[in-house]
Amino acid sequence: MNSDFARIMALLRKEKKISQKQAAADLGISQGLLSHYEKGKRECGLDFLVKAADYYGVSCDYLLGRSPEPQGKVISIDELPDDDPSRKERVTPGTMMIAFNKKLIVNSLNVVFSLLGKFRSATVIKEVSQYLMLSVYKCFRYIYSANPKNDQKFFVVDKTLAKSSCDAAMSLAEAKLNAALKGVVIPGEDAVQEDQSPEITTQSLSEEFPQYYSSTVNLIKNSEARIKEISE
Repeated sequence: MNSDFARIMALLRKEKKISQKQAAADLGISQGLLSHYEKGKRECGLDFLVKAADYYGVSCDYLLGRSPEPQGKVISIDELPDDDPSRKERVTPGTMMIAFNKKLIVNSLNVVFSLLGKFRSATVIKEVSQYLMLSVYKCFRYIYSANPKNDQKFFVVDKTLAKSSCDAAMSLAEAKLNAALKGVVIPGEDAVQEDQSPEITTQSLSEEFPQYYSSTVNLIKNSEARIKEISE
């Protein structure tokens, strides 16, 4: 069994606030065996996989990490919400990837910024916003600079300094964000109190953001797949 199964089994149980002892009893196995499944020390059989999927109300594909959707469905571009009513007229097969990825990112950002408000921290909102804006700036500058005919005077920061300076600014934003989230007060900034951090589960995300949930979990899955490519 892959490592995703162990992680998701433990995640589902904890999100539903079910003790390991209770879950094991409900699933008809010993607590020790369930512990081994959740830690990835043992592989389960197909019968148990199906039973666990039924118990938690998810698909087998979700338990195995093959789908970010609890019900195992595969989303299409038409299933993602779009604030631009003229999109269908402009999308062609050649731009389908752009349209799909744009919707994943934009919809996920709606979730991110909605969650930011729950922290009641100007520093958290500011630094996340700065980090994201710098990321877009960096990508835009790469695209702009691809053609040597494009005048670099469009930018104030010299091209020889742009990349390193942008990386430094992003690192600073990340450091301030991390400090604020951990309750560390930096001069001129604020910090998040313990009771201000929202509790987030797959269920709360799907209920609070029914339009954007699919985009967010698919963006997470795609990003982690890319990360695993370079870390394994």
